[in-house]
Amino acid sequence: MMVLQADLDYVMRATGSNIEELMDRSRAQSWNLFGRKIYFYAPTFLPFTAQSGRHDVKLFPSISITGSTCSLKCQHCSGKMLETMIPVDSPSSLIELCKRIERNGGVGCLISGGCRPDGSVPLENFVEAIKKTKSQTSLTVVVHTGVLNEDMAERLADAQIDAALIDVIGSDETIKEIYKLNATVQDYEESIRALHDAGVRFVPHILVGLHYGKLKGELQALRLVSPYDPAALIFIALIPIKGTPMENIPPPHPLDVTKVMISARKLMPRIPHALGCARPTAAHRRETDVLAIKAGINAIAFPSDEAISTAKSLGLETNFSPMCCSQTYFDICAIRPEPS
Repeated sequence: MMVLQADLDYVMRATGSNIEELMDRSRAQSWNLFGRKIYFYAPTFLPFTAQSGRHDVKLFPSISITGSTCSLKCQHCSGKMLETMIPVDSPSSLIELCKRIERNGGVGCLISGGCRPDGSVPLENFVEAIKKTKSQTSLTVVVHTGVLNEDMAERLADAQIDAALIDVIGSDETIKEIYKLNATVQDYEESIRALHDAGVRFVPHILVGLHYGKLKGELQALRLVSPYDPAALIFIALIPIKGTPMENIPPPHPLDVTKVMISARKLMPRIPHALGCARPTAAHRRETDVLAIKAGINAIAFPSDEAISTAKSLGLETNFSPMCCSQTYFDICAIRPEPS
């Protein structure tokens, strides 16, 4: 069904009872397609305590193939997120780490790293190691690719990764000002097309409020992604990280995050939607989580206690997993409707 820009503009302007009605419709559409259930994920590269209990930190760790090094030093991150990951400095050390993760009872890992000036993650020397990891272990392996070309997409397909994760930015201005990146929105579309054409299952991340906490380009990012049938869609939101140029920038309002999610449901109703781990904490997270559930989100990473309580109050079947929330496509694929 064609979604008109006027319909999306209406969502973005909605207030009061109008936004409540839009959330109700979005939730009803989600439940009709995917059932009255929700998945809660704790991939364990961040501390987690909630009503579901605490998971072991070794189950699904995040790995950086560049250590804490990133050429971009984006305004919102400055490489700080890489410091939370396990560093590896060679393909052999990556294979050994993954084997150790499995020996210790781990179920998977995220392979990531800092970016080059063109927005790509330097995966070239590690693709064969990833392929060996997939053939020599039973781990689920997801890879954060950054911008990539057809050759890399085909090599990742050959490595049989479980999914590619890619942040999608819908504003050239944001790419230039915040990412400090020598790339354009077109480069992101070409990256997604390359993954799609290579047959790599991919999970786009929509970073809400990246442009100094304001909405700019999120709808364009959704429109860019929608023709390529992603496995799932993940929403994250700007976190004011201490020690970065944007540490004092207010994050986007939870209602703005919700409006982007409602818009995505209009554009991609048959795709599982998840609220990812990279989002503000404390009261902001509690409010965002509750609104997301009311808007029909299918999964939440590191849910607040309020999220779990809200899901139960709505009569949802709650499921808990130590996996990355990108794996919601595995959990939902059995009930995911075929395109009509």
